[in-house]
Amino acid sequence: MRKPLIAGIAALVLLPGVLSAPASAQAPALPSQPHGKSVVGRAGWQVLTTAKVPDGGEKVSQPGYSTSGWLPVKPDDAGAPGTEITALLQNGRCPDVFYSDTMRKCFGYVDKLGPVTTKPFSDPWWYRTDFNPGFRQGKNAKLTIPGIVGEGDVWVNGTQVAGRDLVSGAFAAHTFDVTKLLRPGRNSLAVKVYPNDPTSMYTVDGVDWGQIPPDNNTGIQYPPTLQLSDTLTGDNAHVVQDNAADLSTSSLTVKTDVTNNADTAQTGDVSATVTPPGAGAPVSITQRVTVPARQKLTVSFTPAKFPSLKIRDPQVWWPYSMGKQPLYTLRTAVAQGGAVSSSTSDTFGIRTISSRLVGKSEQLPEGARQFSVNGRDFVFRGGGFAPDLFLRYDKADTAHQIALIKNLGLNGVRLEGHDMPQDFYEQADRAGLLVMGGFLCCDAWQPEKPDTLTERDYRILHDSASAIGRAERHHPSVFTYGWSDNEPVPRQESETLEAFRDADFDVEIVASAEYKSTPTLGNSGEKEGPYDWVPPSYWYDTTHFDPSDSSRTNAGGSWGFASEQSAGHTVATLDSLNRFLSPEERAKLWQDPAYNQYHANFEPGHGGYAFGTLYTLDQSIEKRYGAWDSLESYVQSAQIANYENTRSQFESFLAHSTDRDNPSTGVVYWMLNKGWPTLLWSLYNDDGDQPGAFFGAKKANHPLHALYAYDTGTVTLDNLGAATQSGLSVQAKVYDTAGKVLDDQTASGLGLGSQGVHPGVLKPKVPAETKAPAPAQVYFVELQVRQGGKVVDRNVYWLSTQKDVVDWDKTLQQPQATLSQYGDLSALRDLPESRIGVTTSTRDAAGPDGADTATTVTVTNTSKTPAVAFFLRADVRRGTADGHPAAGDNQLAAATWDDNDITLWPGQSQTLTVTYRSADLHGAPAVVSVGGSNTDQVVTPARGAHG
Repeated sequence: MRKPLIAGIAALVLLPGVLSAPASAQAPALPSQPHGKSVVGRAGWQVLTTAKVPDGGEKVSQPGYSTSGWLPVKPDDAGAPGTEITALLQNGRCPDVFYSDTMRKCFGYVDKLGPVTTKPFSDPWWYRTDFNPGFRQGKNAKLTIPGIVGEGDVWVNGTQVAGRDLVSGAFAAHTFDVTKLLRPGRNSLAVKVYPNDPTSMYTVDGVDWGQIPPDNNTGIQYPPTLQLSDTLTGDNAHVVQDNAADLSTSSLTVKTDVTNNADTAQTGDVSATVTPPGAGAPVSITQRVTVPARQKLTVSFTPAKFPSLKIRDPQVWWPYSMGKQPLYTLRTAVAQGGAVSSSTSDTFGIRTISSRLVGKSEQLPEGARQFSVNGRDFVFRGGGFAPDLFLRYDKADTAHQIALIKNLGLNGVRLEGHDMPQDFYEQADRAGLLVMGGFLCCDAWQPEKPDTLTERDYRILHDSASAIGRAERHHPSVFTYGWSDNEPVPRQESETLEAFRDADFDVEIVASAEYKSTPTLGNSGEKEGPYDWVPPSYWYDTTHFDPSDSSRTNAGGSWGFASEQSAGHTVATLDSLNRFLSPEERAKLWQDPAYNQYHANFEPGHGGYAFGTLYTLDQSIEKRYGAWDSLESYVQSAQIANYENTRSQFESFLAHSTDRDNPSTGVVYWMLNKGWPTLLWSLYNDDGDQPGAFFGAKKANHPLHALYAYDTGTVTLDNLGAATQSGLSVQAKVYDTAGKVLDDQTASGLGLGSQGVHPGVLKPKVPAETKAPAPAQVYFVELQVRQGGKVVDRNVYWLSTQKDVVDWDKTLQQPQATLSQYGDLSALRDLPESRIGVTTSTRDAAGPDGADTATTVTVTNTSKTPAVAFFLRADVRRGTADGHPAAGDNQLAAATWDDNDITLWPGQSQTLTVTYRSADLHGAPAVVSVGGSNTDQVVTPARGAHG
């Protein structure tokens, strides 16, 4: 076991082993909250660049040190002070930092990963805080620094505890015995934080996801903690599960470390209580242990010794789309003479995660990664999650984003290199949202050559993995962890896997996000790309790949497990664009596709791996839908294009999931979100706004759903819910643009189990394909799923007889597609004008994320002529007393809809339901606006709503 190197103070040395007496000791009373552990700095921090501080750590870390002129910083919801830019923002240094290029004007511009180069961030900064932990003589104190974004010197009360050689890395946690340094009353902690360089330090960065904060996120992302205890200290409590294959039993082993802080052997009582969810009886156990002087022992409670730890018929944790999320509670305590010295409390879920390689094929000679939960295979459907650009953690924001993710119908998220504060995982556990964890690409975490790494590097890698494993092992939501673009170099892998094993972090470990392998872990069974525009039909391809590229990168059809891929840029709604783009930037958006938009990223140009312009997307919109003549017409066309593409990406992976020879087993949309307003890779925007991309993905992931497969022209029915569904029928109707029905078919008597996929239930008769210069005919395919006579899913496609044709020789290995022919959908611009009617009804309703109001919106195509009402968008807005939208920014961006961006034929109606917080109305009445591609906007009061 590795021993951390610490200058100036003795480390806590971790020694394996158990020394116990018979289990006859009486259990000490367990406190309701963890005993003796607290967040340091909860009352606030003072932060300032060292360029303005003449004193060193021996003075800065003294209680009572004058911080006149320093930046006072309030911790975020994770309890941490955050980054240097966060400190400046809290003190009003850059208002509206996310609007236009305000961040660049305030703090400078960075166009590549590397060391910090701009002042004042290129100097180290001081972070200091005063705290009173209630320390008194006879107590023992252990300070944990959970990692530094950058590197740090740690000082307590005028004494250096550790230097930057040890305290380096965002996740490499270290615990120090500071008993001799603390005093009763006020104490001080000061950390001198050195600038982050993600190319040489094991920290965090945003790769090419957006603009780079000029401070490189240098700062403290997770809160330091202090544990006070008596002679014996308990820590690192957790449960190791051994579940029966049928989950009829779960044998739990409880482990906790007990440290003896004295110079003589000490005997104490160690207790553990496992409490089931609901009203079940808790399991309480105890044993007496003797710990040698100045040593740490791992105390284990095994089912062999404590039979009550074999849980019969356990309550099993499932992803939300497959079942319920019961959580057990583990509480432990260490006591001497009946007095509790320290205690812990955590929740965990009983579940079994496994994976294997399936469907060996020419494309994937070793197979695709298939994940299973509790013995049931599922298609993973998620998105790449990004934290706030400045790493500020907000519990309410996390709750809102989880509500959006579940509203999308996704079953998980991927975290690449941005392990989150504990609250994030706790919320995911309760929500039943799966989390893919993993290391970053394209920086120090991805070394190209082993000989460039030092012993210090391997120590940091080991310590980082140890802390990650300990932090995430008890969260049932976390089901896999792995590396990104490249597989690890050999010792990087062995250090990481050793640390994971020692931490009992028992999840599926994957060698790479590309189709790469290691001798230890085998092939990843995953692939990456594309990242820029491809046509919707691209996703259905199952045959094209480059045999010379064993990584299978940018061969993105629906086969295998796609760890990250999308069709590139997302255009927000006009409401959202008005919030973060300047008038000049909005003009560039529709007038200059080659313009490097600040809210894309820092890469100019287009083609290859340059994503700072919307050029490729814009070219496809113009060639497929026709030219635009205003910002409004551009935004509308982009909503339609993004919708059809995200829907196709997710639907294709469902449609091909039953292909035994070459199955699609999972897809991660790149990306789900960004930590700031964005035009690049997102399904929803930073303000909560849900554009066409959101509703296309939502449609594809509807729990009970019929989809039209672009490759076969057949209809697939899927059930992504937790229960078996029966009594289903699917109707497919084909229309021309004049509203004439060209085909009408129905399949009845269908049923599906949970996560079931039934391909080929129908094959609609559609117009024959044409090729230029022959004219193209645009037509619609409408699918409706009924259960008990009620429509439970409705899905409309707009298609052309002139198809998109990919030039695969020029496309493979590229992050975007080259087409030899673009599909011709330009007839959609010439649809006759349609009319709609809108009625509403509002009630009080408890919804996700604190929503307390629900409005039903019934939209009817009232056209007298056969005019389709195409791509109708509904929004809730703050209104006026006479029923008009209020002036200015009036959209309730955080409202969530059960459907949107719908298409209706004359006489046809659809009822939408939206939930929102009445407080977001700011006292104004609510109105609903509905408008479409060929329909004037209609505004009506949300009847019954109150502000």
